[in-house]
Amino acid sequence: MVVGLIMWLQVPAFICKSTSMLKRNNLKYAVCARYSQSQTARIQDSMQTLPKLLEDIVQTSISTGPRGAMRVAQGIQAFVGVGSEWLSDVSKVANSPRGLPTELQLGLLSPSYLRKLFERMGATYIKLGQFIASAPTVFPPEYVQEFQYCFDRAPPVPFQDIQAILREELGEQIDSVFEYVDPKPLASASIAQVHAARLRDTQENVVIKVLKPGIEDILVADLNFVYIVARILEFLSPDLSRASLVSIVQDIRTSMLEEVDFKKEASNVESFRKYLEAMGRTRQATAPVVYHQYSTKRVLTMERLYGVPLTDLTSVNKLVPNPETSLITALNVWFGSLLACESFHADVHAGNLWLLQDGRIGFLDFGIVGRISPKTLAAMDLFLGSLATEDYELMASSLIDMGATNTNVDSRAFAKDLKNIFSSIQNLDAEITVATAGNQRTNATAIAANVLVDERQMNALFLDLVRVSESYGLRFPREFALLMKQLLYFDRYTRLLAPKLNMLRDNRITIASTRRRNL
Repeated sequence: MVVGLIMWLQVPAFICKSTSMLKRNNLKYAVCARYSQSQTARIQDSMQTLPKLLEDIVQTSISTGPRGAMRVAQGIQAFVGVGSEWLSDVSKVANSPRGLPTELQLGLLSPSYLRKLFERMGATYIKLGQFIASAPTVFPPEYVQEFQYCFDRAPPVPFQDIQAILREELGEQIDSVFEYVDPKPLASASIAQVHAARLRDTQENVVIKVLKPGIEDILVADLNFVYIVARILEFLSPDLSRASLVSIVQDIRTSMLEEVDFKKEASNVESFRKYLEAMGRTRQATAPVVYHQYSTKRVLTMERLYGVPLTDLTSVNKLVPNPETSLITALNVWFGSLLACESFHADVHAGNLWLLQDGRIGFLDFGIVGRISPKTLAAMDLFLGSLATEDYELMASSLIDMGATNTNVDSRAFAKDLKNIFSSIQNLDAEITVATAGNQRTNATAIAANVLVDERQMNALFLDLVRVSESYGLRFPREFALLMKQLLYFDRYTRLLAPKLNMLRDNRITIASTRRRNL
């Protein structure tokens, strides 16, 4: 294989030399000679990196073990299934005078078919799809939008499987720890599901987050395979190293493996609770208490918090006299964590941000967190200030400081394009859906209003920002995408709970640094 590769790399140089001899053109000969030299240098560089590549492949294969073969078989089955679906769709339009649509021409690499393939491949690839959907700074917009479907609820695993994991992880009978565990899950995601329970010794109500069976082995096998493919692609095409392909894969790998290690999630929760205590905010906000004696890498037992999502208008108004005050608390707590906490909550959708029955704000599910570098934080501070004052030249400057680029950016033209993008934010209306549900006991009608946080609309706005920035040669760190997505969530909550509030200019809200108070 290596010999064939070397011969393939040498062919263009041979052709160039032959052409030069035939035409006896010294200029062309010189050009081809330089091309031959560059190709030779490229081969030498490749040969130097080959031992490291082979070592990585061997070590990764050893760490994967027999489970790799099983996943290959499952992958082939998924590929055949989606491939058959693609062939069926092609046959339906094969005789069309317009020819095959672009979607079908791309085959299984098209956004929709690739998403379907990921879903058939299971938890790892669903999580990978969620990563793609959450990283518009890294992936093309068509894929970011299509992979939003990977956030849909996953089917639960049978309760007996959950019981088996609990017995194994706790090292004792379930009823010796818990008085009861509700067989019906409160929630089910791609990698874990959550059950309500009560502790036997203290009679406290808790929730148990359990890693689904076999998920860890599948993740390791799949992520190792993706890593090997990335390494081989960078070896065959060194230009891909400039796009940091392996770095992106390693980032995905680290992020996903952290999410299935509940000891790390427990650490994230504890870090956030310490931040609240240090800032004197425990009366305004909280995160669940972690019961470490009943938690492991695959099981996380936490205090059960009772409340409602911030988007449940009827319930929010019953719990507090002024929802705007609760929203301001949530904003100050979250913004403060950017500076004063080891990590920030990077998934504040309505299911993870509640108004509790005692009036406090509850932050739930710390499986996805972000860590922000000082450089990005400083640039983000300027960015938010410019957004509040509509100073688009300052905004352009802050984004240029944040993004990696090798080119000189026309900041004035960039500022003009940014103004066009952010003026559209003012035109985004919160879509309110009023749902009615009858109560058989009281014959009363409960009315709940919810903001439909349209992931597609939110990402479309951010994609516009990324697309324009990339046209100027800028590439942003993933942490910027995480920050922006949380800001868009809070923007929607503001439109629902406090329509007249400007979260970037209100003096009651402290954003990133004390300088923000003077805006």
